[in-house]
Amino acid sequence: MSEGKGVAMLRKALRHPGMVVGTLLVLAVVAVALLAPYLTPYSPTRGDLLESLEPPSAKHPFGTDLQGRDVMTRVFYGARISLLVGLVVQCMSLVLGISVGLAAGYWGGRWDDILTGFITLVQSFPGLLFAIAVMAVLDPSLYNVFIALGLVSWTAMARLVRSETLSLRESLFVQAARAAGGSSFHILRRHILPNLLAPLLVLFTLGFATAILSEASLSFLGLGVQPPQPSWGSMLADGRERVWDAPWLMLYPGLAIFFTILGLNLIGDGLRDLLDPKLKGR
Repeated sequence: MSEGKGVAMLRKALRHPGMVVGTLLVLAVVAVALLAPYLTPYSPTRGDLLESLEPPSAKHPFGTDLQGRDVMTRVFYGARISLLVGLVVQCMSLVLGISVGLAAGYWGGRWDDILTGFITLVQSFPGLLFAIAVMAVLDPSLYNVFIALGLVSWTAMARLVRSETLSLRESLFVQAARAAGGSSFHILRRHILPNLLAPLLVLFTLGFATAILSEASLSFLGLGVQPPQPSWGSMLADGRERVWDAPWLMLYPGLAIFFTILGLNLIGDGLRDLLDPKLKGR
């Protein structure tokens, strides 16, 4: 993308309300995750039983949990877990989805039948239930969360890459590169992949939100990040039995999940509006 096009795209993004709001929300979550040790003096894993279940106050703005741990501190450190899961899982999805999708779409034939059948087989299982089954076999841990979610999140990218590659491989510029003696690897790297960046960026952003929500679901069920590590999902699980006498235990991690998912979805929708030529002029 040229400098002029980049500036024009930036101006359009700044005029897109959803894009601006979503970016601010996500930047706030990233800042909180990175600066957590400097924003709060408390430990996310150690508490004081004498301060158990204190309501929000000047000392503990989000209150404390049953072990006397500062809820705000745990929410801030929990942002690190959520962002890390989203990033790692989506990177795994990119590698698997692009590899399978390019192979199926570019070479076609038997390769397409085999790989498309495999994608359909994986997608036939509900993603979260498949992840729960994987975590039931593996020991619940952060690294196994990466594996479980990575195994179920790549199929959407693979289908997108396959469908776009099927269209691009018949385009004139690809045929010209093939006639000029370009190898398959060269054509894929220089002519097809660059044309996939826009839809992949949109799907990456939306998938990031899905990965965060899936990790929270697994942790809520006790199959994700294990105590005493702070996770928004496990914090919700700890607070569900005290929703009436200590509602702050569920309120603040729930709001953290809500605003993070909202921000990522707004960014994804904004990117789709800016990058999808079919939506230009609407």
